[in-house]
Amino acid sequence: MQVPGALRVVEANAIAYRRVWKGSAFSSFVTPALFLVAMGLGLGSLVDRGAGAPGFEDLSYVAFLAPGLLAASAMQSGAAEGSFQVIAGMKWTRNYHSVVASPVGTGGLVGGHFIWTGLRVLMVSVIFGAVAAALGAISPVAALALAPIGILIGLATVAPMTAFTANRENTEALTAVFRFGITPMYLFSGAFFPITQLPDWLQSVATVTPLWHAVELARRVALGYDSTLPAWQHVGYLVLVFVVGAALTYRLFSRRLNV
Repeated sequence: MQVPGALRVVEANAIAYRRVWKGSAFSSFVTPALFLVAMGLGLGSLVDRGAGAPGFEDLSYVAFLAPGLLAASAMQSGAAEGSFQVIAGMKWTRNYHSVVASPVGTGGLVGGHFIWTGLRVLMVSVIFGAVAAALGAISPVAALALAPIGILIGLATVAPMTAFTANRENTEALTAVFRFGITPMYLFSGAFFPITQLPDWLQSVATVTPLWHAVELARRVALGYDSTLPAWQHVGYLVLVFVVGAALTYRLFSRRLNV
């Protein structure tokens, strides 16, 4: 990665975002916070009347939900940064071609793209964690500790998503990925209920999704609950997904832009 070039890309994104941040504030920050309040306190008051899921009987639903929803929100932010933003740079505005033709190069473009995504996900995670802490769902220390996990799942999502988008000529495939990939992963990777309540075959599918690893890791950090796997395996899986996705992104960007 060309570090100076990557920092220039981050700077350009920050300047642009400073002018348009209001347009993404609702989807990035307000919606997850309202969702936590509605699901955690509204629906959660009904869920808490039950016996509770096995292994979480002594935990309120809002406390169970908060770490998983933070990871899911970070995943959605990463998916957004790796989809329509990328196809815009490739086809609509074609500013990626200009960046590659400059001293920034492909390495700087790819590196800056991922660094900027990490910063965006960090903002989402910190704000969401602050709201969760204010509601008493998690402690302020846990809210800060969850931010790196948000960055991990954000990067583990944006890298393969960017690689997939790099070869797209229209948004039809991206819409299908969100409909049949991102949304089901959001709902069925353990953020809202333990995956043990799913059929066996769906449990097997859920355990290979990056979000499940992030949710398990987040609950381990925030609540002290033992996850199915050791923490290092969850982290290693997310890092592996990011590295493979980043390598594919660089290769595909080089092939498409350096012509």
